[in-house]
Amino acid sequence: MKNRFKKLKIFVVIISIAISAFVSSAFVDNYFEISKNIDIFTTLFREINLYYVDEVKPGEIIKKGIDSMLEALDPYTNYIPETDIEDYRFMTTGQYGGIGALVRKKGDYIAIAEPYEDSPAVKAGLMAGDLILEVEGKSIKGKNTEDVSKMLKGQSGTQVKILIERPGEQKPIEKIITRQEIKIKSVPYFGVIKDDVGYIRLTQFTENCSKEVKAAFDELKTKNNVKSIILDLRGNPGGLLHESINIVNLFVDKGVDVVSTKGKVQEWNKTYKALNVPVDVNIPVVVLINRGSASASEIVSGSIQDLDRGVVLGQRSYGKGLVQTTRDLVYNSKLKVTTAKYYVPSGRCIQALDYTHRNKDGSVGKIPDSLVTKFKTKNGRVVFDGGGINPDITTNIKEWSKIAFSLEAKSHVFDFATNYRLKNPTISNAKEFRLTDAEYADFVAFVKDKDYDYVTATDRLLKDLKQTAEKEKYFEAAAKEYEALKTKMMHNKNDDLITFKTEIKELLEQEIVSRYYLQKGKLENNLQKDNDVKRAIEILNDKKFYTDILTGKYIEPAKTEVTTIKNSNNDEQEEQPAFDGE
Repeated sequence: MKNRFKKLKIFVVIISIAISAFVSSAFVDNYFEISKNIDIFTTLFREINLYYVDEVKPGEIIKKGIDSMLEALDPYTNYIPETDIEDYRFMTTGQYGGIGALVRKKGDYIAIAEPYEDSPAVKAGLMAGDLILEVEGKSIKGKNTEDVSKMLKGQSGTQVKILIERPGEQKPIEKIITRQEIKIKSVPYFGVIKDDVGYIRLTQFTENCSKEVKAAFDELKTKNNVKSIILDLRGNPGGLLHESINIVNLFVDKGVDVVSTKGKVQEWNKTYKALNVPVDVNIPVVVLINRGSASASEIVSGSIQDLDRGVVLGQRSYGKGLVQTTRDLVYNSKLKVTTAKYYVPSGRCIQALDYTHRNKDGSVGKIPDSLVTKFKTKNGRVVFDGGGINPDITTNIKEWSKIAFSLEAKSHVFDFATNYRLKNPTISNAKEFRLTDAEYADFVAFVKDKDYDYVTATDRLLKDLKQTAEKEKYFEAAAKEYEALKTKMMHNKNDDLITFKTEIKELLEQEIVSRYYLQKGKLENNLQKDNDVKRAIEILNDKKFYTDILTGKYIEPAKTEVTTIKNSNNDEQEEQPAFDGE
């Protein structure tokens, strides 16, 4: 009982401090409502803490209460306890203390998926495909990737002992690895991809990523004399606001308005201008985006589009027009809170989901068509708000076959690449590597006894047809014809391995190349088969077409009408982008 009253006393002191802070804040007008609800919360917690049948863990129950409260706002407003500060630091800086390797779930254990270049993992001889059995003598069987990742992370200079199982080795191997400060490159690859066209891949907007882009840009111009640039922001979830401004500044004059922010606290409203001398304001630019391009990626692509500084190509972007600010809390915790919306140069906000006006069931809908507004770029081209960045040139989303997806999901592509690496000490360079027909035949033999079943769209339609026919009492008369059609249309995995050979080979080639040349090599290999990149090169090599797009002489047919986000509920939130904050 004494322990309970001690906990209660500490909690009341914390609540008292919180109330005092509110009294002196800008929320004086709402003080009674705030004070009343905090009082209710305090007394409720006191009663639970004193009388609940089992022991209550104050930290856990308060954390759940905070998270539930913030869920009523938007998915970007988050409480960051002291225990998660390392993850927060990684999100904003791309740095963390650890061994430097991606991991993935494989059965009951966790496997090394890809070591980072020059990382402690590489120096210790870890390879993709190594199965982690123990960390510091503790079995990791049944643990998820997040649990194991936390076990591998730690302060730079400390050591971690792991036990691995490697294909081809009879006994487990023990590795003692000294952790280091790991800095993930925001630009994992850049180079000349064809003739005088330069390519820069930017994967995240962490601290100083603009310097990485600038360094890549400078090298491509001075050493390779490129005449045009492709900036690839596909799958980039965003990050720091000021870094997106600095990247736009590489291509536009000093003093140009890049983005503005507006929120409840008017003193924080601001227009951000390009502050630096640009690298090149004339070089033709194509920016690649897709549904995974969000927040800071949309600031860059939206500003480039609104200023008519380059062509945006790909698929409609995610649609995150919200800005977060980090506020320090007590006990080394933080609050990441949405404080404003951002507006690209034309004046449009590209936020796609309306968190302010939720549906009755609590779900989130898109901005309604009736509220979508027309804006104009610098050259007078029509653009719209309320649903991400719509590209100037739209390309098709690459859809993988069911068999390719299943082979990847079941780790058969991963495992074959591991075995391939053991049998082949070296391969040709990343750009030119191709799997031979004989080697693909080896893969077909490799998966012959493996489980990778899948359901095709045809299978689902046939099943639906049968259910509907049975319900309407028509099936019995057509049962023989149905079974004949089902037999004829039933997918054959062996046939599918041949039918979809090209795309399965593509997956295999990328995974195998990553075993020798890591992420950089994987990207370089994939560029040779990337249809969006090929289309970007065509546009950059056709100067008249490029100019016609930017001056509005060419308008893509689909752009004559407002296209809306297909999804109207909150399943857009499966992968939340990083925040656009300082």
